[in-house]
Amino acid sequence: MNKDKIYLVGFMGAGKTSVARALARRLGWRAVDIDEMIEQRERQSVSAIFAKHGEAHFRALEQAVLMEQVPARHLIVATGGGTFVDPQNRVVIKGDGATVWLDVPIHRIIQRVPADGRRPLAADRVEFERLFMLRRAAYTDAHYRVDAERASIPAIVEEVVHWLNL
Repeated sequence: MNKDKIYLVGFMGAGKTSVARALARRLGWRAVDIDEMIEQRERQSVSAIFAKHGEAHFRALEQAVLMEQVPARHLIVATGGGTFVDPQNRVVIKGDGATVWLDVPIHRIIQRVPADGRRPLAADRVEFERLFMLRRAAYTDAHYRVDAERASIPAIVEEVVHWLNL
């Protein structure tokens, strides 16, 4: 396992972006967020991409942005909630760096993620919970799991740094 790149995986609302930025500051590395990179490149929000082009188009963009990150080192990558679920992406990610699952239970995710349409897969709460359960199986394949329900961002950062001996 390469320790010079860290991929944060987990469901939407788990805190991947916030932890990535804090972890990058702590290590003196760069942080990127795959969803933010897609939005910048496409000049539209993830929800607009879903609405106009569908999920399959978004997943293709997501995979392209992911592949562009592979050559970089000393990087923290905040993946999208579905990035690690794709088997091809998972092979790439696990072969390229350390994977850390920010595990947050569904009741806390529901508190954090509004059903207001900003996150297209969160609008239908029954489907949202089903998706959460489906994706958990993929997340368990990460190299390391952090119980991120109540832990502060600094505590999560220190746990990851300690686990990697960085």
